[in-house]
Amino acid sequence: MSYTEGLEHNSCLISGLSCIILTISYVASLYIWRSKFNRDHPSTIKKRFFSVICMMLLAPFFTYYLLDEKILEKASIYEHMGLRISGMLLASTVPLFLTATLFLGPLTMQFFGGTFKLYAEPMYWLSCWQDLVWLRNHIMAPLSEEWVFRSCMMPILCQCLKPYKAVYIAPLFFGVAHFHHLFEQMSRGVPVMSALFVSLFQFSFTTVFGAYSTYLFLRTGHFFAPLIAHIFCNHMGFPNFFEISQYPMMQRIVILVNFVLGLILWSYLLVPLTSPYIYDNRLLLLT
Repeated sequence: MSYTEGLEHNSCLISGLSCIILTISYVASLYIWRSKFNRDHPSTIKKRFFSVICMMLLAPFFTYYLLDEKILEKASIYEHMGLRISGMLLASTVPLFLTATLFLGPLTMQFFGGTFKLYAEPMYWLSCWQDLVWLRNHIMAPLSEEWVFRSCMMPILCQCLKPYKAVYIAPLFFGVAHFHHLFEQMSRGVPVMSALFVSLFQFSFTTVFGAYSTYLFLRTGHFFAPLIAHIFCNHMGFPNFFEISQYPMMQRIVILVNFVLGLILWSYLLVPLTSPYIYDNRLLLLT
């Protein structure tokens, strides 16, 4: 059996190992620097910015090398990675609206709490852009993660897996990539069981989000759809249900109703608002 035939015969094994390598490489890029400072120190953040930018530049070559020539004949590498002009505007707005419906409850809490007024202040956004932690959480982390785990990884997986199967498998790589926070917590003196519980919760949360983000990428065929949804979710964070009790009774009722209503609306709108035909997606039709 020739080398090429061997690659074709073991395409799924090669694709899976490639995704593992991409995952390990992404996480390893964060730790190549020796530093006595924690992850929120400006020095650590700047070094990790440089690392993930390098990773973002290298990952597409990895993808291009592993994609079968027959796949590249259908469309360019850029299109397979979700970089298309056609449907870009809708991919940048409709999935954001869809994601916001899921957060209807938390958004209602922000409305009652006055956070919306803060969003209207230019100085608020200026201070955010000067905050390295904010830039990491809202810009660099979503940008690099969506680029590596969606744009670069999904074309590799989908050359041997049906898209609907990739939705279940790909998020596991994304979830595992966040498990390194366990060691960071332990290095700060957090008890092992507490750190493990937090890391398992984060693994579960990021895996579920990874499935949603993968679904958006495959349905829309656009990089910007999961990217903007990711930025929004990072901004909102995991809903703090305990905070609901701090609101007056009537507001509490409205918030709880909107939590349920948001979930119902999101479930109802998920399929129609991600229809591949809306975004002119002719490559990875996830139906």
